[in-house]
Amino acid sequence: MCFVNNKETKRRIVLLGPPGAGKGTHAKDLGEALRVPHVSTGDILREAVKQGTAVGLEAKSYMDKGELVPDEVMARVILERLRQKDCAQGFILDGYPRTVHQAELLKEGLKKVSADLDVAIEIGAPADLIVSRLAFRRVCRNCGATYHLKNIPPKVEGRCDQCGGELYQRSDDEEQTVRRRLQVYEEQSALVIGYYRGQGLLTTVDGALPRQKTYAQLLEMVGVFE
Repeated sequence: MCFVNNKETKRRIVLLGPPGAGKGTHAKDLGEALRVPHVSTGDILREAVKQGTAVGLEAKSYMDKGELVPDEVMARVILERLRQKDCAQGFILDGYPRTVHQAELLKEGLKKVSADLDVAIEIGAPADLIVSRLAFRRVCRNCGATYHLKNIPPKVEGRCDQCGGELYQRSDDEEQTVRRRLQVYEEQSALVIGYYRGQGLLTTVDGALPRQKTYAQLLEMVGVFE
């Protein structure tokens, strides 16, 4: 059971970290502990396109041409989501911002709704550990359940425990691709991390620890105590 100190709890949170550091899992758990939504950039972009909102359709026009969605358009997608009622008391923002320009757009957008970030948390982990985590990850083609061949193996090799679907390795989880993704992240993130450090918002937790120990650090950082 978690104890939430309402006066000190940080509820508007940006979660940073390389692919494979556990951002998605920890963001979901933190959201449940704080009772605020986990806002995943990829999910809300897909949802905006699916719902056919004005900004979603604008983003889709770039995606259909195989182009990156411009920062200004992506910022509008993010702010459209953060203005929704369930984000009034806070949010865990996962996968955004990735550049200083995006961080500045986020700050300006939040000002328009009289809000600001409470903290930016970086989950750090060594490259070799991340490669190991992702290279052994398998995903169900049918239901999307995720496994790790060493740590969380399926009961039947190559088959999902939940639905029996085929397990496969995503192309972006192959070792060479993972190392390239990490290189890109390092190139992009250094400036964003420096930006939030300069704002006095940055704190770091150790993503190389076992999941529950990393999560315990995160809870402490945001003012939640078990």
